[in-house]
Amino acid sequence: MCGIVGYIGKSSAIPILMEGLIRLEYRGYDSAGIALISNREMCVKKRAGRVGALVEPVMKEMDKSATIGIAHTRWATHGEPTDLNAHPHTDCKGRIAVVHNGIIENYGTLKKLLKEKGHNFETDTDTEVLAHMIEEHYNGDLLEAVRFALSQVEGTYGMVVLCQDSPRHLVAARNGSPLVVGVGENEYVVASDVAAILRHTTQVIYMKDGEIASITEKGLNLSTLEMEMVEPKVHEVIWSLEQIEKGGYDHFMLKEICEQSQTLQDAYRGRLDLSEWNAKLGGLTDYLDELQKVKRIILTGCGTAWHAALIGEYLMEEVAQVPVEVEYASELRYRSSVMDEGTLLFAISQSGETADTLAAMREIKRRGTPVLGIVNVVGSTIARESDAGIYIHAGPEIGVASTKAFTSQVMVLALISLLLGRMRTLSPEEGRDFISALREIPSQVSSILEKKEEIDRLASNYHHVNNFLFLGRGCNFPVALEGALKMKEISYIHAEGYPAAEMKHGPIALIDENMPVVFIAIKDGVYEKVISNISEVKARRGKVIAIATEGDEEIAEKADHVIYVPETLPYASPLLTIIPLQLLAYYVAVRRGCDVDKPRNLAKSVTVE
Repeated sequence: MCGIVGYIGKSSAIPILMEGLIRLEYRGYDSAGIALISNREMCVKKRAGRVGALVEPVMKEMDKSATIGIAHTRWATHGEPTDLNAHPHTDCKGRIAVVHNGIIENYGTLKKLLKEKGHNFETDTDTEVLAHMIEEHYNGDLLEAVRFALSQVEGTYGMVVLCQDSPRHLVAARNGSPLVVGVGENEYVVASDVAAILRHTTQVIYMKDGEIASITEKGLNLSTLEMEMVEPKVHEVIWSLEQIEKGGYDHFMLKEICEQSQTLQDAYRGRLDLSEWNAKLGGLTDYLDELQKVKRIILTGCGTAWHAALIGEYLMEEVAQVPVEVEYASELRYRSSVMDEGTLLFAISQSGETADTLAAMREIKRRGTPVLGIVNVVGSTIARESDAGIYIHAGPEIGVASTKAFTSQVMVLALISLLLGRMRTLSPEEGRDFISALREIPSQVSSILEKKEEIDRLASNYHHVNNFLFLGRGCNFPVALEGALKMKEISYIHAEGYPAAEMKHGPIALIDENMPVVFIAIKDGVYEKVISNISEVKARRGKVIAIATEGDEEIAEKADHVIYVPETLPYASPLLTIIPLQLLAYYVAVRRGCDVDKPRNLAKSVTVE
């Protein structure tokens, strides 16, 4: 992985491909490259590092009149991030070029067989095998060569292929790694993300697993690898180009943090029934009977989505009295979990393409358990393959470290909890109070965002440290985990999150005057316990940053710094307490000179295991 762009049409390919790569930079990568066909000759340029390193050789040495090409940003899986290992990769004769996201699991076996047939390999990547496999089967028909090659491949791929002997032809294929085709007037843009397409068209075709596309200027033919024709379905992208631009902010991450007052409102817009004090979730309409009878719910996801699931566990058990388990998707897919009657699975993913979550979902679905999705990206694989589900409506999230998608996931989980609760024991009065609290959240988030400068000043005291500890209890324990994740993702400071009471069972050994400890200490049922934990840290000279409820003067006497959030229902509080932690991580990272939107070693959508 990480970013793919391909173009065929009447326009110059270079500006379209290069702009597409720039639009995909947010996904995380370590090298970039481009291949064009000009006068029936293949020309390839690639460089380790940022896309900017590619600009000079492309503009100086490549044909600006070329109207067909492919490009890629790579996140290393096999082989170091070097010029040689960057995509596109070519065959022995340099006539076939391939860009690829995913992993070829049997590349070692295929590479050995191809070497025995005389093929010479230059890189350490698994992708180069694809170029040589296509070469091995090529006899003038590029589509059939790709089809035969892929019939022998085990693994995942989103790929686009170019051949100098077929200079007006692109072939694209997908299995487990997203590909979308933008449809213009006598032109097509293929990409791994609609962000690379939006400037040119909002009409797109989302390719499905097992599909292969043959694309010329005259049209697109879609089929399966087994040669069954597929009728392409064209979708209208609802995101605008403005939504994926910074809009005057220094970083996408800051823009997306500041958008949360709006995105949280979008998450519940049209989904609140004020006559019944209930949630109305159209995507779950066909599963209301199953939800009524459900005996156990499993929530699964990875990273930030897993943290949202943990909050969902507290919400569903508190509001709806339904037993809930939260599983790492990467573990669930390999476990012999008992899926008895009355169990439902919710798969949570911003992109809807997370490889581990998708694999876990498919495995649980294979066992006969209904699978429901909570995703952001319309038309994504999880959205298509789940039995039903809910979109979070967060809009495009460009920053690699998730912020607004996290809070929108939590809001949707709160709505599901409300729906389940009203089916069971939650009274209309309790439903009214819950809805009232949720409707106040966007304006309360806005009030926290007004404290950005205060949090920036706070960051100036701690951007030099090497470690952070984040502690919370109840539904704010997952917030501590998420706060620590944000800090380590973008600032590269080692940070850990724990339940506050667990500090005494090991982590307290780390506390000294150089260890800042962030406590989520709102006024709730365990407030006094958290105050005791703060005292334990202060007794060991630790520095305490407290996230506290407005009006709490007691905590100001115990903590070194306090960031106040408005009062709300305890189980709605994670939607507020996470905002200062996102801002703290952001400002610490900025003061450390880190590349906030493109943190090292990370990718936005993890489409490999």
